[in-house]
Amino acid sequence: MHLGPVPLRAYALMIVLGIIVAVAVTARRLRARGADPVIASEVAYWAVPFGIVGARIYHVVSSPEAYFGTDGDLLAVFEVWNGGLAIWGAISGGALGAWIACRRMRVPFGLFADAAAPGLALSQAIGRWGNWFNQELYGRATDVPWAVRIDPAHQMIPGVTTYHPTFLYESLWNLAVAGVLLLVDRRWRLGRGRLFFLYVALYTIGRLWIEALRIDTAEKVLGLRINIWVSIVVFLLALLALALVRRPIDPDVGWTSPATDGAATATATGDSDGDGETAATSAVAPVGASLGSAADSGGVAAGGNTAAAPGTGPADGQVAPGGPAGPSGGASGAVGAAGGLVGGTGTAGDPVTEPAAPGLPAPSGHDQRSG
Repeated sequence: MHLGPVPLRAYALMIVLGIIVAVAVTARRLRARGADPVIASEVAYWAVPFGIVGARIYHVVSSPEAYFGTDGDLLAVFEVWNGGLAIWGAISGGALGAWIACRRMRVPFGLFADAAAPGLALSQAIGRWGNWFNQELYGRATDVPWAVRIDPAHQMIPGVTTYHPTFLYESLWNLAVAGVLLLVDRRWRLGRGRLFFLYVALYTIGRLWIEALRIDTAEKVLGLRINIWVSIVVFLLALLALALVRRPIDPDVGWTSPATDGAATATATGDSDGDGETAATSAVAPVGASLGSAADSGGVAAGGNTAAAPGTGPADGQVAPGGPAGPSGGASGAVGAAGGLVGGTGTAGDPVTEPAAPGLPAPSGHDQRSG
């Protein structure tokens, strides 16, 4: 298929479609967790190239005969449009790229990984259909009603036309994994990072029996395909992580863009023209000056020219009736007023929990569930 002079590869289109779905789902879930949804696309700029390179490297290393064998073609290493992107390499490379991006943006990697897990499963479900277009990675010969028909040029067993559609099995399995992850995340919110480990564990269970059906060429260790051994090891590591990892829980708190939040703040403070200034009864004072006088006096200046005398300021939590207020010595009142302005319900002496990164909500607590 061509779009003018540009060839369109169905395999590549399925991968691109899967990436788009993964980014969209991740962005939606990041927003629910109080993080900027743009983080999803920013991380994708790193994760996708790293994932493609990792997927190709893993495929070439695990199937070297096609490239380094007697009849191998070394240049075919770069022909990714013909297939040959191994999922384990994609996950490893993509995770490395995502980790680098999260570190650069000061975003907790565990929070991002949990938000991305269902989208990753959905993207794999979509991407597997590229194998159908390429007529590759099918299973043993069979005559079941849902068997896939393979052209003579792509038959692993000459003369046999119908095989197990292992790519269909994996696509359906990944859809089920995505559904389970969404259900678990809604009903039993796990600690940060544990939903991603659950995704890995569930995926490897399906990959074990699906890989056992495949008959394409692959390296073997002790009589088993290397991907089966990798699935076993990764499954055990994921279970261990689920049992041992105890991280804060990221609640659904929603996200408001800075522009929207700024407009709401301006309205609440009387800044009708959005220029950062608030009209007073007898003078126009900057918002910063009003907040500064509030901190000095333990209250919020409401206008006028009457200043509180030193040491006789309003009681804690009261609103100063005058304009620029002098120092009052009511330190706890200043803290209480600041808590009310910033947090909405803050009071003096309340513990303050800072978010793990700028623009992100603070975790709600620690996950105490057993693994």
